Amino acid sequence: MLPVRGRDGRATRPVRIMGTRTAWTPVGDGEFFCPGCGGDRNYQRLTGRRRFTLLGVPVLPRGATGPVVECAACRHHFGTDVLDHPTTSRFSAMLRDAVHTVALAVLAAGGTCSRTSLEAAAGAVRGAGFPDCTEDQLAALVDALAADTGRVFDQPCGASLAIELHESLDPLAPHLAGPGRESILLQAARIALADGPYTPAEREVLITIGAALTICSDDVTRLLAAARTPS
Repeated sequence: MLPVRGRDGRATRPVRIMGTRTAWTPVGDGEFFCPGCGGDRNYQRLTGRRRFTLLGVPVLPRGATGPVVECAACRHHFGTDVLDHPTTSRFSAMLRDAVHTVALAVLAAGGTCSRTSLEAAAGAVRGAGFPDCTEDQLAALVDALAADTGRVFDQPCGASLAIELHESLDPLAPHLAGPGRESILLQAARIALADGPYTPAEREVLITIGAALTICSDDVTRLLAAARTPS
């Protein structure tokens, strides 16, 4: 850079003789969770072409750069991996659906839906974001699942039930902190315990839930024991 002085002799902003400049081109847009703003924002996906500049004038190409994600609010650029993080609204929906699936799986594994189990399950589902969920609705869903010949609920965590749980929990687990993952398992355990000790089928389902939530087996055992202890 060359120093530049004004008429009064004071230094002003220096002039950059050589440098690089990037020209960005939008190639897509959408909504994402902005790590800079800390909330859901619109974004543009950009690709860039770098050029060598002389006295601020682009003269030679320097190749491609990006792609990057630009937040429409804060204008910060991020790597495209930020798009792997769900938006707040999407995350809430994933969590709500996961708790609903877990509750149904535990009820189905129990064989018969006692009123206390249904009350515990309905309370968990309502708390997760289905405020209108009732015990009767859950009982009807469990009956429908049991009547579906494409699913296996009469054996400890049949293959179809395990697939159902993994499809619901696998996408969610990476975005939940440890306490959040443990909370889902504890909710499931309390549903199973609402009508008495764990049955073998219930325990097998709870182990599958823990595995889908990437909770290690030792911690699953600890949490299942902790759920039996009155708070």
